[in-house]
Amino acid sequence: MTKNLLALLFAAFITCNSLAKNTIDPIPVTPISDNVYSIVSPSFGLPTPENKGWNSNSHFVVTETGVLLFDTGSSELIGHRIKHAIESVTALPVRWVVNSHSHADHWFGNGAFPEAEIITSKPALATMKDHGPGALEFYTRVTKGTLGATELVYPTVLLTENQTRSFGGVEVSFIFSNDGHSPGDLLMWLPQQKIVVGGDVLGSDWMPIITGHGKVPSLIQTLKDVAALKPEIVLTGHGQATTVASVTRDVAFLSQIWAQVKADYGKKTTEELVATVQAEMGPKYGAIYKDFGSDIKRYVTLLVQLQS
Repeated sequence: MTKNLLALLFAAFITCNSLAKNTIDPIPVTPISDNVYSIVSPSFGLPTPENKGWNSNSHFVVTETGVLLFDTGSSELIGHRIKHAIESVTALPVRWVVNSHSHADHWFGNGAFPEAEIITSKPALATMKDHGPGALEFYTRVTKGTLGATELVYPTVLLTENQTRSFGGVEVSFIFSNDGHSPGDLLMWLPQQKIVVGGDVLGSDWMPIITGHGKVPSLIQTLKDVAALKPEIVLTGHGQATTVASVTRDVAFLSQIWAQVKADYGKKTTEELVATVQAEMGPKYGAIYKDFGSDIKRYVTLLVQLQS
């Protein structure tokens, strides 16, 4: 009898301890319009034990028949927190998920949405499969396990360029960046609400995000195309909601810095190029972008590498 009682108490303790560890902390939801909401990450940059890998935004649209979610965060744990946040707004299920691109912080939460149709582009899916396992190992290591257990769940529906779909009565047009930030980047245009949702192609607080497998001229052109839509609200992969003024600002910044590096490539050292950019662009953009002073050397170095 005593042994059975002790066993039951031990089992209850383990269950309660497990439930406590898996408690989903609430995260805030920001209303954007009547049916569009944002979940804005408080952190930017690399995943850490402190942010548990959560370093990117998600956005969702409540339709007549379900929820359309744009990006799922960087772990199943974060995906479940996003799901919990959505449930604070609507009882409708998440029926569709769009992964904007292949970087881990935007799709590793897919496993939290097993009933949803998960959508991306063919190049993004290929890159996910190539780099996903290595990225998961990296994220787990640098967060010291706080990322939690995550299964890589890949999209199953692939979009074609310039495709338009209706989700529960909400019209959505998909824009391809032509690999501006990374292979197969997708943006969503909501013409009825005049809202553009752009993942890492669009920014608000930091310099436009460039990568070693992106194409800066394509990124510039995509930003010009977005500006031509005259969106009233711009939702980004990192940072707060913004306006079309941020898009035109990023066009001007990228056009100038890309032209500078292109013109001086092979004529100046990287260090000289950094000094030139700091002198010519720092007075204007140093006060605009939070990371200009701290990150411009790395930024110019990457732009130089992209010339070859």
